[in-house]
Amino acid sequence: MNNYNNIISAENLFKAWSEFRKGKKKRSDVQRFERHLEDNLFDLLNKLRNKRYKHGSYSSFYVQDPKLRHIHKASVKDRIVHHLLYSYLYKLFDNSFIYDSYSCRLYKGTHRGVDRLKVFTRKVSKNYTRPCWSLKCDIKKFFASIDHTILLTLLKEKIKNCDTI
Repeated sequence: MNNYNNIISAENLFKAWSEFRKGKKKRSDVQRFERHLEDNLFDLLNKLRNKRYKHGSYSSFYVQDPKLRHIHKASVKDRIVHHLLYSYLYKLFDNSFIYDSYSCRLYKGTHRGVDRLKVFTRKVSKNYTRPCWSLKCDIKKFFASIDHTILLTLLKEKIKNCDTI
């Protein structure tokens, strides 16, 4: 298992920055961060290594997608840390997901999920000769309702590097 200092390296932080930046180059907050990129990344690296990093607050706004959604957006530096953690945690958790989980997984994604749905639809409908049904649902405020004590207990069982939690 990687130790904390191997996870929190300049190379991994720059990879996290590069992953985060994809498709966001024109956003003003990303451009401001990039203006002093080296200073910002080394400052973040030092805070992480010295265990002085604190996640900032979220900016809040609404989007119509197609229904009204309340969005909470983390700062650029916090989202870089999210990418850094994702790259570490992905290796620990991916094997435990069911095959047909497509969100935020390598070699999966929306298009592959739709292709897989087509396979199931064709099979269940007997090559589109019979009706078939699907259920689309959303659990209202699911993530906000998670018991964090239980979640942290489950995470500690899976993540052996306690500095990461």
